[in-house]
Amino acid sequence: MASQNKANKKENQNQQQSQKKDKINTGEAVPALVEEIIGRTGFRGEITQVKCLVQEGKDKGRSMRRNVKGPVRVGDILMLRETEIEARKIRSSVTKGAYS
Repeated sequence: MASQNKANKKENQNQQQSQKKDKINTGEAVPALVEEIIGRTGFRGEITQVKCLVQEGKDKGRSMRRNVKGPVRVGDILMLRETEIEARKIRSSVTKGAYS
């Protein structure tokens, strides 16, 4: 009897863990079109903040800010692993180089 209860508890835990995995993003990439380049950010200006429009998935049609490392221009397609988190606005007016 006790061994059956332990087996049932273990089975319930396995089911709960598999349900949690279903809720977590599985890593499927979602395409997003770069609409506008907002500015440069990062300690040395190596990150570009862009506004992009999600093309597919549950957030289709949503326009959001994202940080991109590497070369990017308007019209490019980004493959986003997740669309829930949006980048914070750039606070400083200085984008790169010396203060003037």
